[in-house]
Amino acid sequence: MRRTTSPFSLILLGLGTFLLVLAPLLAWYVQPRAAVNPIDIDTTAVYTGRGSVFDTDRIETVPDRKITVTQRVRGNVEDSERSGNAVWDVTTTVDTDKSLPAADPHDALDFVPHRWVMDRKTTRPVHCCGEKPYIEGEAYLKFPFDVQKRSYQWWDNTLGDTVVLRYRGTEKVQGYTGYKFTGSVPPTRTGTRMVPGSLVDQPQRPQVLAEEWYSNHGFELVVDQATGRVIYAQTGPKRTLRAPGGKKDAAVLLDSRKLSFTTETQKEAVRQAKRDSGQLRMVGTTLPIGAGVAGVLLAVAGGVLVARGRKEPEQPAPSDTPSTPQPTLTM
Repeated sequence: MRRTTSPFSLILLGLGTFLLVLAPLLAWYVQPRAAVNPIDIDTTAVYTGRGSVFDTDRIETVPDRKITVTQRVRGNVEDSERSGNAVWDVTTTVDTDKSLPAADPHDALDFVPHRWVMDRKTTRPVHCCGEKPYIEGEAYLKFPFDVQKRSYQWWDNTLGDTVVLRYRGTEKVQGYTGYKFTGSVPPTRTGTRMVPGSLVDQPQRPQVLAEEWYSNHGFELVVDQATGRVIYAQTGPKRTLRAPGGKKDAAVLLDSRKLSFTTETQKEAVRQAKRDSGQLRMVGTTLPIGAGVAGVLLAVAGGVLVARGRKEPEQPAPSDTPSTPQPTLTM
């Protein structure tokens, strides 16, 4: 008796071997290449809160006004493809109910356009493609992929420098758990502005090159661990004017202890975080584990079938010459 190998057992063995090779490729090759920042992004985040603002009509600071900050991020696909980086154009507007709705963002209380260029994999800033200002740090608008439980250098565009954000545990936003980071900014001089002397307690001078100062009562960010997407943001900006060389604030331009994501912005951020992190988890964990387990089972089953084979009776070997009786020798 001899054994033969069936085509089915060979198919099982081959498929199992293929899945065993595919599993580590998904985890170590495909998943890292899927974790890249998009170049065609188009998203809007809205913060709201209350605080004091400078009324240019009344030439004075008015308290307890509703403040709305709108941050629009659009990817420049052409510049991104040309450079190989993610090129995002960002506009930030600050409004009160007086300037909303605005047909032109330039009518806002404050309007700041800028461009952020980053490495698509690491989220580190790249200095090219008309970047403005010169952004530094580890994160801005979003964190890197695979967020760690440590402090990060976060770019504060109003400060024009980085701020240390420290890890503070986990927190749920709209039922979704993220990593929480907090930080603050002490009063810091950020520039100068020509204003009437009366604004900075120097009424005898028609124009004064006043000092602009900025501080932040506190940042609070909740971040999706897998993608680095910010699902909740809170900030407390304070911008003031001081007389040249002054030691105290003479006028308040903006002061709010809490401006935070609206509920709609939170829900949309969580929806996108769930979608993107789910895709990364599928490619990096679910599919590799499934492929590995299936590969082992199929390879073992195929190997067993190959080893056992199918028994068939052996056929007698054919003779080259026909059998004839031998003659008898007689005397």
